[in-house]
Amino acid sequence: MLNKKINFSILLLISVVLITTGFGCAGTPKKLAEKIQPIDLVYWRTTDDQGDFENIINGFHAKYPHISITYKLIRPEEYEQTLLEAWAEDKGPDLFSIPNTWLRKYQTKIAPLNIPDELSLARKVTTGTFKKETKVIEEKKKTPTLRELKEKYVDTVPKDVIIDNKLYGLPLSLDILVLYYNKELLNNANIANPPADWQEFADDIRSLTFRDKDGNFIQSGAALGGIDNVANLPDILSLLMLQKGMSMINESGQASFNQSALDENGLSYFPGEDVLRFYTDFATPGKEIYCWNEKMPNSLDAFIQGKTAFLFGYSDFLPTIKEKAPKLNFDIIKAPQPQGSLKEVNLASYSIETISKKTAHPSESWAFLLYATEEANNKTFLEKTKHPTAIRSLIQFQLEDFDLAPFVKGVLTAQTWYRGNNYSLVEEAFKEMVKNVLTGTKEMKQALDYCVQKVNLTLQK
Repeated sequence: MLNKKINFSILLLISVVLITTGFGCAGTPKKLAEKIQPIDLVYWRTTDDQGDFENIINGFHAKYPHISITYKLIRPEEYEQTLLEAWAEDKGPDLFSIPNTWLRKYQTKIAPLNIPDELSLARKVTTGTFKKETKVIEEKKKTPTLRELKEKYVDTVPKDVIIDNKLYGLPLSLDILVLYYNKELLNNANIANPPADWQEFADDIRSLTFRDKDGNFIQSGAALGGIDNVANLPDILSLLMLQKGMSMINESGQASFNQSALDENGLSYFPGEDVLRFYTDFATPGKEIYCWNEKMPNSLDAFIQGKTAFLFGYSDFLPTIKEKAPKLNFDIIKAPQPQGSLKEVNLASYSIETISKKTAHPSESWAFLLYATEEANNKTFLEKTKHPTAIRSLIQFQLEDFDLAPFVKGVLTAQTWYRGNNYSLVEEAFKEMVKNVLTGTKEMKQALDYCVQKVNLTLQK
């Protein structure tokens, strides 16, 4: 009897030691069990409500019950300052969203993935047919390869988000600059179809612009040529330059849109000057396409009020126009292209979702982002938000949407360019370039050169 008691005590002691020194329930190692302690990932963005992410957040939480997502929407005008202040106090988010033009500026604040890489996450699983057993396993999740990224996304995305063979983020959508047009104004001018190229665009301006006896615009052909009252001015100029085949940044990483090129006859010319001249002619009295000046309202407001026929903008203009002018007869097409050009070029603008370098949970954060950008999950997000897609396989699906079709028709040919570590300075430089020409402060070439000098300040590391 004594031996039995001793043997029982020894077995009990051994069991206690095993449990407390390396194994949890159902044979789970203690270190692995610790990985399923509750984790709360904080995600900051400036657009889209939490409801738009509800399916994604719930789906991820169902797969990893120990991981929850706290989604926070911050006003765009307060976003950057709030980010910087939070990081300074080590209270920043795990995941955050930035415009693609901010990526290089925030590169040092991001925790990138190697391409390819492998994430290690803990997850509870239930096994057994008759006797159910729950245990924790270590899940190895392979991250996308370079080929997979290029096959999945439209061309501009891998070029933007991959730096030195590291992945710095992924988009949930991708927008392009399009042309909004007032169908009623075009009908009244006997213009059956909106312009497909810039020559047609210029021709239509002459038929759509009217002034009173004092020279004030009664109706403007296009919100173009101005400075502060033209939305997306740097983007419009960038689009025109890219369509000219210009290299915005050279191999040395310097702005080069003031450089010369050879025309079809082998003669040297400055395409940047041609673009700047074309743009400013719309706001230069005496020019045939003169249709805009500083007295006009903001370009979006002018379009909503029916005062202008053409407006360049992104998809975010669409709900605003519908809300403020529900009876306005308008439509959308891709931006005009150079006449006779065989190569289509559109301009991309989008946000990149990324991971903070200060996160305590980089693997879990990246796992959530990769889950959110899976085709099926991303599709539910796009259906709720009505954003254009960045994923190739979803283009055909969105072409069936009346509102989104004009945007997704151009995503495959969309381009962008690196605008340095301070986009606001680039924006100011482009506006100053236009102002210098319109006021006669500088000659066309001088204004272009000065703009390039200022842009180069943002390109310095």
